[in-house]
This record gives sequence, C-alpha cells and structure tokens, in this order.
Amino acid sequence: MSDSSVAGSRLNVLDGWRGISILLVLACHLLPLGPKFLQLNSAAGVMGMAIFFTLSGFLITSFLLNNDSVIDFLIRRFFRIVPLAWLYMAIVLPIMSSPPDYYIANFLFFANWPPMWLGDVNGHLWSLCMEVQFYVAIALLVVMMRKRWMVLIPFLAIAVTTYRVMNDAHVVINTYYRIDEILSGCILALIYHKRLGNNLVKAPAQMLVVQMALFALFVVSSHPDGGFMNYLRPYIAAAMVGSTLLNGRTFIAHVLNNRILFYIATISYALYVVHPLLAHTWLGSGDTIVKYLKRPLLFAAIFITAHISTFYYEKWWIAFGKTLSRKMAGRQPVTT
Repeated sequence: MSDSSVAGSRLNVLDGWRGISILLVLACHLLPLGPKFLQLNSAAGVMGMAIFFTLSGFLITSFLLNNDSVIDFLIRRFFRIVPLAWLYMAIVLPIMSSPPDYYIANFLFFANWPPMWLGDVNGHLWSLCMEVQFYVAIALLVVMMRKRWMVLIPFLAIAVTTYRVMNDAHVVINTYYRIDEILSGCILALIYHKRLGNNLVKAPAQMLVVQMALFALFVVSSHPDGGFMNYLRPYIAAAMVGSTLLNGRTFIAHVLNNRILFYIATISYALYVVHPLLAHTWLGSGDTIVKYLKRPLLFAAIFITAHISTFYYEKWWIAFGKTLSRKMAGRQPVTT
C-alpha cells in the first residue's frame, strides 16, 4: 500500500518504514547476511514482513475510520493489489507447470491454506493471500458490526496470538497463524486516531532510547532463536512504528523521512511481486561465486521492472479503480 497520506505529512515516516520493509525482504531472499549460523536472513525476512503487515493494518483501519463506504474500500484495494498479482500468476503458474487447482487457489487468494498451493516462484504470494483475505474479512466486519467493529479488533488480535501460542507457531504463513501482525497495525491505528481513549497517545520523554529498545526487542522477536518473544512480534512491530508517529523529530524518524526510501516505498509492491521470477532467470543462476557476481545486474533488473510496473501498468489500474469508485459512490453507502 502507498496510502500514507491518510493523515498528512506526519505520516511520511510510514513510507520510510515501507522502504525498510521491502529492503529487508529483498536482502533476505537475495543476499548472504552474515555468517550462516547467525540466521540473519531468516530474521530479516520476518522483520520485513512484520513491518509491512503493521503498515497495512494501520492504513486500512485509518481508511475505514475516515471513509463510510466499504464498496469504495474494496474497489480501491482490488485495483491496487489484484492486477499485478494476477499478471504475475498468469506468467509463473505455466512456468511451474501448475495443475488446475493451483490456478484456482492462487487467483482466488487462498493458496496459503492447507494443503498449500505454493512453489518456488510463487511462494511469496502467501502474503498477498493473507492481505486479500483480510480485506474481505474487515469489510464484512464493518458491514455487520457498524461502529462496533473497532471494539473487536484487539480481542481478535489476542485470540490469534493465543492460538499461535497453543500451537507453538512462531513463524507460519497460514493466515490463522499470522494475521495478528495485521491486526496489531489495526490496533495502532485505533490508538493513533484516539478510538481506544484519549490518554494512550503520549510520547515518552526519552523517545530515542525507547525506539532503540523497541528495535532491539523487534530483532529478537523476529529471530528463529527468539523463542517466546516471537509471539510478541506483532505488538513490538506496531509499537516500534507507532513510536515514530508520536515524535517526528527523533533521529530515527529523520532517517525514515528521505527521498530514497520514499521512492523505494513507491515501487515496493512491484519489487515484492516480481523479484522471485527474475531471481529464477539466468540473472540468478550459477554457483555461489557466479550467482553473487550477477547480483548487481539482478537488482538492476528488479528495480527497472518494478519502476515500469508501478508507473505504467499499476498506475493505470489504480486510476481506473478510483474512477470506478467515484462512479459507485452513494449507491451502497455503509456507515462505519
């Protein structure tokens, strides 16, 4: 998502976080991060996705708190996510020689549920499956519960985390084991917009110290050896992101608010979707030495492809979705 305009320039740091999140994911998949025994690649990937899901939950909830049309929300989300995802699936599923059930599960975004319909080139699409499933679920919740939907979010998050604890699920890609990472972002939005009380949003005096402590805890909670801390990862990620919303004058907020990260954030969705396919071409082939000698070319190809996708292909669909949404406005309003 790139909707950090929901509440003005104070939320610009969210673009910085989005840029950081995709860089962590790319590093996880494409670079050797330190000695193998430290398992930093695994930790980086988990960190990147936790930040991404936190942002997603925050922005989706912020949108629904300020927009009374669920139809508008679904149309905008559909045309933001689906066109590139479906195009990618249409390319990679034949390459994978996928059977018909793979097409159904992937195009309908339930491939991350057992028995799982994911492979080497489309395995990362589990996150898009969870995103789309959440869009549908939150839309239904808003329709059924009206204004009361906000009250249920914290309880749903705690329920999912409790279920993870009961099943010893530290890092799993099934929606029912991972969606608390989105729900924690929803809670952050409710706190930020003062829907859970007016006294919860206060910046600590030593904000930089708090932010550094949260980052350290976040790294531990994302590491394979983090143990029980893995269950707290959704809430630590939300607190870490939230700390930069409370005070935009800290060093960390300043680092996040820069043009390079903003550009990376702008093309982040395309970077995420296309990079596994390009990594499975000649650009990602060869033994260890040859493969990593090609990495600059691979990164260049990924960024060029993502740029073209973002500013030419996706841009058209997003504009079409906004136009369609405006035409549909007022036909089926749903008060939140």
